[in-house]
Amino acid sequence: MLSSAMQSLELREQDLTEMGSLIQSRLVLEVSTQVQTLLDSLDSATLDIAVTGESGAGKSTLVNALRGLSDSDPRAAPTGVVETTAEPTPYPHPGLPSVRLWDLPGIGTPSFRAERYLEQVGLMRYDFFLLVASERFRESHAQLARALAAAGRRFYFLRTKVDQDLRASRRRRPARFQEDQVLGEIRADCARQLEKDGAAAPRVFLLSAFQLHRFDFPRLQATLAEELAGHKRHALLLALPALTAESVGRRKEALRRHVWKKALLASLVSALPGLPLQLNVPMLVETLGSYRRSFGLDEESLGGLARAGAGSLQRLRAQVRSALGRELSPAAVRDVLSQAALCGQAAARLARARLPLLENLVAGGISFVAAYYLLHSALEGFAGDAQRVLEAAYGTGEEGEPCDPPDPGFLYD
Repeated sequence: MLSSAMQSLELREQDLTEMGSLIQSRLVLEVSTQVQTLLDSLDSATLDIAVTGESGAGKSTLVNALRGLSDSDPRAAPTGVVETTAEPTPYPHPGLPSVRLWDLPGIGTPSFRAERYLEQVGLMRYDFFLLVASERFRESHAQLARALAAAGRRFYFLRTKVDQDLRASRRRRPARFQEDQVLGEIRADCARQLEKDGAAAPRVFLLSAFQLHRFDFPRLQATLAEELAGHKRHALLLALPALTAESVGRRKEALRRHVWKKALLASLVSALPGLPLQLNVPMLVETLGSYRRSFGLDEESLGGLARAGAGSLQRLRAQVRSALGRELSPAAVRDVLSQAALCGQAAARLARARLPLLENLVAGGISFVAAYYLLHSALEGFAGDAQRVLEAAYGTGEEGEPCDPPDPGFLYD
């Protein structure tokens, strides 16, 4: 199977073009430094997300959920039924420390003044604001929305705890309850209130921090991805939980755009006299490990999903079917590299034809093509694994009903 897939491998035109603009020197160390600089700038890109709203609206729990953590995790933001945030507090993403979610103090006190509040929390520090509300729209939300709009800052209005709203509505009118209708009424009311107070075309999203895969979270992700650019967009796509097939696809594409850099850097080792191809294996294992964690396929991620009530760990593990998803080891990587090197002659000739300097830089292109194929095929496999895990965790159960995590049964901040 590997050989037939390898024979049909085509180097992406975009990748060849980007490499062509980079490889302007025959000096291995110079090209290596250029590639490493590009990758470092990608990894160090910062993204600062402000989470603000009234006390009790679920800010801290939302911060934890967006970081992929439960409230009981030692790294989680403190939560409770009273305000737990006294000053702006950054919480780094556990896998991407340059992405920070800022838990801001609650708004809505009698002395609240939006302009002064934004000055106190450092308005210009953040790339965008998530304005969080629950239960009902309040004047403080309108004040803050107006102040953010006046300052030219991007914000998104999040109505949280809609799972509780739905349960309450079902109790009040069990015979006439329709989930879509209730959600539409809540969304329309929030938009109407914001527009009445001067917000033009407000973006309103309905969420449950305990069931992020439901309601408007996928739409929020897609909107943020459309409105951010460059390295910040890349950071966002890797940081926010990928809970739908669409978000898994966006994450795969974000990583795939930089595969050629990883492959070229790894293969440069082969251009140094007397050093074998296998010396690039540790670098590739590290890259593949970061890919696997990004798709939530590592043991810690799967265990966290199981503890959240999204299925047994054994069932979730069974969805990981790609070879490198099941076993990521130096031996497994060497095996794939060896087969790819044997089968990649046609792709290597294409690379040399388009980029003659590649022959001197990376041992005739064979090692580059092998690393390129390894990373591309692993991304495809990991994305497929991730989609199966999500279906097992959040898809339909034996009774044909949504398999949602259990209701936490308590108030949360």
